[in-house]
Amino acid sequence: MSEFLLEYLPVVILLSIATVFSLALLLAPAVIAPKQPDTEKLSTYECGFNAFDDSRMKFDVRFYLVAILFIIFDIEVAFLFPYAVTLDQVGFWGWVVVMIFLAELAVGLAYAWKLGALDWE
Repeated sequence: MSEFLLEYLPVVILLSIATVFSLALLLAPAVIAPKQPDTEKLSTYECGFNAFDDSRMKFDVRFYLVAILFIIFDIEVAFLFPYAVTLDQVGFWGWVVVMIFLAELAVGLAYAWKLGALDWE
């Protein structure tokens, strides 16, 4: 039985080293980090601008528009990964379909650009 348990010794050693290393990385900021944060760091900051007190106050929605556009294009680009994995199996018509998809993405990006949705001024 002891020979069987000795086979797990490298795993136990690795696990103990990882635990000690993780705890050291978790405790190091408590020792090294400054203890007196300034008022700027403690101030509330949300969504690209300072927090406001009145909920009926007007604010700029460009941040949200850019974030939504990023999410849309990011998700659509994620559809290219299955194509990239099966590139040798899809053939010519698969290539045509992906080029149509990329053309639709380009038209959508050009439309958003033309409307000024990507301007940040």
